[in-house]
Amino acid sequence: MSQAQPKAHSTASEQPNAEELRNLLARADEGPVVMLNLLKFKPDVGEAMYLEYGTAVGPLLARAGARVLYMGQPGELLIGSQRWDSLILVEYPTRRAFIEMIGSPEYRAIQHLRDLSLERSVLYA
Repeated sequence: MSQAQPKAHSTASEQPNAEELRNLLARADEGPVVMLNLLKFKPDVGEAMYLEYGTAVGPLLARAGARVLYMGQPGELLIGSQRWDSLILVEYPTRRAFIEMIGSPEYRAIQHLRDLSLERSVLYA
């Protein structure tokens, strides 16, 4: 039984589009969802700018009922060829909580910090 796999975003400024968000919501919204973020920072200022984004998004995550499960550098690359600077796992209470957070005016006001800090990223839900 094969299910369609969600698209993984691989550019910095890309955000989930309306169709991808509808697909995410179409799945059962019973219980928590863990988001996997793979991040490649822009040279020089990317990591510092992402830390600024992290400070700003923290209260929004808390308000959404989300929590960071893990944040750190990936270990040794065993399969594949793309290297990442940071790996973050964030648990949201529901898919809807994630969608509401990224759609909020408060999030849109800080989203540029994330976009400007990243060379590329991948997000799985």
